[in-house]
Amino acid sequence: MAPTGRAALLAALGSIPVGVLEPGWAGLLAVNGSVALACACDFALAAPVRRLGLSRSGDTSARLGETADVTLTVTNPSRRTLRAQLRDAWPPSSWQPGTEGAGSRHRVTVPAGERRRVTTRLRPTRRGDRQADRVTIRSYGPLGLFARQGTHKVPWTVRVLPPFTSRKHLPSKLARLRELDGRTSVLTRGEGTEFDSLREYVPGDDTRSIDWRATARQSSVAVRTWRPERDRHILLVLDTGRTSAGRVGDAPRLDASMDAALLLAALASRAGDRVELLAYDRRVRARVQGRAAGDILPSLVNTLAMLEPELVETDARGLTATALRTAPRRSLIVLLTTLDAAPVEQGLLPVLPQLTQRHTVLVASVADPHVAAMAQARGNTEAVYEAAAGAQAQSERQRTAEQLRRHGVTVVDETPDDLAPALADAYLALKAAGRL
Repeated sequence: MAPTGRAALLAALGSIPVGVLEPGWAGLLAVNGSVALACACDFALAAPVRRLGLSRSGDTSARLGETADVTLTVTNPSRRTLRAQLRDAWPPSSWQPGTEGAGSRHRVTVPAGERRRVTTRLRPTRRGDRQADRVTIRSYGPLGLFARQGTHKVPWTVRVLPPFTSRKHLPSKLARLRELDGRTSVLTRGEGTEFDSLREYVPGDDTRSIDWRATARQSSVAVRTWRPERDRHILLVLDTGRTSAGRVGDAPRLDASMDAALLLAALASRAGDRVELLAYDRRVRARVQGRAAGDILPSLVNTLAMLEPELVETDARGLTATALRTAPRRSLIVLLTTLDAAPVEQGLLPVLPQLTQRHTVLVASVADPHVAAMAQARGNTEAVYEAAAGAQAQSERQRTAEQLRRHGVTVVDETPDDLAPALADAYLALKAAGRL
């Protein structure tokens, strides 16, 4: 219970005429006694808080950057009208900065025996599960002088999923995939390495595709058609160690790697390949295996929502051993990690031959666009030093990438905005060349 500002204002206004006309204890007691009696009546007429029934409904998931609406139903079983101010508390990361106060507080009036709904609109700023805290209700009497207050635990969880901003590139990559498969109206021959069918020769066909045995059995010249490889195994390996926590722009490197992994998974599942995920630093942080093509993307999104970088050095030997156990047959292993010289030269390079002798390996890394901007800086002494530092950093990354390429590894090193489409293009190139 608590008096309101209206009660204090009423007592202050009543003290003014008493001080002018009848100063003394009798006048003060008369004014304050009247205010106290009014507050007691107001408290008695306020609807009880403990007996209220509260339940939730609404969204259980939302992508990062989007809104989630959670509806709170307030049921008033008493015989008094509920006039209340309600605070629906959630973790601070459930709101945009500065909007928590307006978003979590509601005014509600519920007549006796009825129910009302209020909607809290969340706009989370971090991935993961956001769990509702307490609902605090302050019930006022009809005069607004005194209030009852109480809290209720009404559990609810909203899972904040990765934003998957690179899905805008998916239609163009699927069009390229259909072109490789020879299923578009464009007059291009389907590329690939798996035999598809025979058809009659038309002028302009590659003479190397003529099937002479089939031609000998019929009256026309027959050519072979090919299609890209299908039903190949792709293992996405996310490095969640210390280097993945570094921020590039407004987000950690891990978030850009997740976005690229989601685009590649969506593309590969449409291409008929089997996709699995492994997140590792010093132990397995997440794993997605054995999902059908239609379930792989929802499973990945749901798993990646809870994944966070760990401030530990990645165990390259453990990562390699776990990847080999996860992919016992020949696969395309896509390792999303850093191209910093020290982690690669001391950790990855010594164990890389274990992967490359059995699998096709593709390394994708997030480049910092600020380094490229530094390398272009000119105009004063400080800018020249920045340009030298940026050029040196770029040179070290290029040298590291060349070391990986000498081991037969395909390397993709792009900024966060360009990493996902570049990784998808590298996958399509490997598929067209029959290297999966």
